[in-house]
Formats: sequence, C-alpha cells, structure tokens
Amino acid sequence: MRAIAGRISMGAIESATRAGTRVDIDAVSVDAYTIPTDRPESDGTLEWSATTLVVVHVSAGGVRGFGYTYADRAAAALIAGKLAPLLQRQDAYDIPARYSDMVRELRNVGVPGLGAMAISAVDAALWDAKAKLFGVPLATLLGRAREGIAVYGSGGFTSYSDDELCDQLGEWAESGMRFVKMKVGRDAHADARRVRAAGRAIGATELFVDANGAYTRKQALAQAEAFAANGVAWFEEPVSSDDLEGLRLIRDRAPAGMAIAAGEYGSTPAYFQRMIGTVDVLQADATRCGGLSGFLAVDALCDAHGLPLSSHCAPTLHLPLMCAARRAVHLEYFHDHVRIESLLFDGFQHPANGVLRPGDRPGLGVEFKARDAERFRC
Repeated sequence: MRAIAGRISMGAIESATRAGTRVDIDAVSVDAYTIPTDRPESDGTLEWSATTLVVVHVSAGGVRGFGYTYADRAAAALIAGKLAPLLQRQDAYDIPARYSDMVRELRNVGVPGLGAMAISAVDAALWDAKAKLFGVPLATLLGRAREGIAVYGSGGFTSYSDDELCDQLGEWAESGMRFVKMKVGRDAHADARRVRAAGRAIGATELFVDANGAYTRKQALAQAEAFAANGVAWFEEPVSSDDLEGLRLIRDRAPAGMAIAAGEYGSTPAYFQRMIGTVDVLQADATRCGGLSGFLAVDALCDAHGLPLSSHCAPTLHLPLMCAARRAVHLEYFHDHVRIESLLFDGFQHPANGVLRPGDRPGLGVEFKARDAERFRC
C-alpha cells in the first residue's frame, strides 16, 4: 500500500483497495490543439502543414485519465456533445460497457471514421484512469507479452530533399533502429532514385516504403520489383486500402522477402475482418479503431489468423498495447507525432537501441502539459 501511496491520491488508493467495486466518472473534458509541422510534409497522396491533437481527460475516483487522438477538431465537438454527457456518473471500471454505450450513442451519427476517433480518445482515457486507480502502468494492467517493442523510424516525406531524407533516416539507423520507413508515390519516376539514396544512407538497416495508396496495380507491381532490388523489405499501401483485390494481387506477386502491409485507416472490426487474406502484415491505429479496446480486438483477430500486427503512429498510446499484443512485431515511431508528444507529454519515452520500453509510472505513463499546449489551442 505504501508503494501505491507514493504515486496516486488517497481517493485512488481507496478505489484500488475496493477492486471490482463501482467508481463513478465525475467529469469528462475535451480540448483540441493544432500544432504546425517543423517543415512541409507530404506523402504519395496528401500534403499538410499542421496536425490536430484532440485531448480527453476522464476524472474518476480521485484520478484523471488521459487519452487522445489525431483527428479534426470536429471529433472534440462530437465528444463534448455526445459522449461526455453519456459517461457522467457511469462506472469507470466497466470499460467494455462504456465502449458499447458509446458505439450505441453514435449509431445515427456514424461510427466509422470520425466517430471511431472520438470513441478512441475517450476509451484511451478510461484505460489510463483504470490503471491509475490500481496504481500500475497500463502495460501491467493489460498483461505483458514482452518487456519492450522494436520501433521503426517513420518519416522520409516526399516533400524532403534527398539530403533531408538521407539525414533523417541515417540518424535513426545510427541510433540503433533496425527498420526505417520513407514515403513514396508522389513521383513514381523519382522514387527509385530516392530509395537508392536512402539505402546508401542506412547501411544494414532494413528499409520500408509507404505509398499511401498512390499507385495503380500495375505501377505497384513494377515498383515492388524495383524496390526489392534496392533492399526494400516492406511495401505499405501499394494501392488504396479500399482495393482489397489489388492488395491481394500485390501480396501474391511481390518479390520474396517483401511484406505487404495495410490497415491504418480501419475503424471497425468489420474493416479488419475484410482485410484478412489481403496483406502479409495488418496495421491498426488505436487513435482510429476504437482506442485500446478496439486495438486489442484487432490483435485477437490477428492471433486467430496467424497474422503479424504493427501499430500506426501515436507512439505513446501504442507502447503499452504493443507490449501486451500477442501478434505485435513493431511500433511506428512517426516523426510528426514523436515531435508533438515529446513536446507536450510529460514522461514521453524515447527508444534505446531501437526498442521502446514502458516506464513505471501509472497508466500511460505521461501527463498532458496543458500550459505548454495552450498556444496551439484551436
């Protein structure tokens, strides 16, 4: 009890000693912040100059759970108008019930897409609160399958010059990361040159590429052959994720040793079920697919089908999940989100020799730095 007392409030201690009893949700708050990128960013299909972070806090039993998603500020309005009132005075321990309540509440609004992002942020805050009520790290509450998870450095935007690309990927390789990823698809003719340059910069580190669905099927097949000749081991979204036949075609005809991956846009179990049999590695994003609850459901689906699982973006949120998920292979250490989370999350974890390990702080292990974020409020 003394160890718990050093970390959490007396109200939380009392709640922890009454494990399994009811702890009411006292308040749910939400805010949105738009943070400019450090330089222009683009991939095969989009360009952007800022990222919006939607932050949720759930207060219950003397603790304050923190959750978030990367979405439009409209997700914050949806949380404030629909989900926050729904959760008032409900039991914070019973997360499956709260999840079902939120899905039901958004039936006529629409769960896929923005609705799922809103649910994701609240669900994450509920899990953070529950772990804090018990005074344990979230990875401990979920149950660990491993003590740490390998990361891959992710960036290499198509807006970068060759020098910027090589500097970024080269620094990650020098830090001990076993994998790094770059964007392709903006200019198919330039991609081969950029991939060759990246390969020289990273040495023995494995190179991943991500087209964000920019190629046609025939282009993707041709690019797969060219990329394989330059050591590319991972081809993400060679065609649109909505083109399941195309993904299956590329997976079946890609060079040996090249994994085809997709799934980052999934927001419902049915989406991921449809992707089974079309990719070598399934991706999921807990800020889009229903939070921790939704992500763990994807892991169960992968486990049932013997499919590897990789997380998309939001490294802080995925760290405990990827330590708990049975089918986890690696976590995306996405440049834009790393920059935001290291700036605004007190307790943000950096990888050591290419591996992230959870700390010993309760919950997600971070607290949102609201004062520092105020200048970005939208």
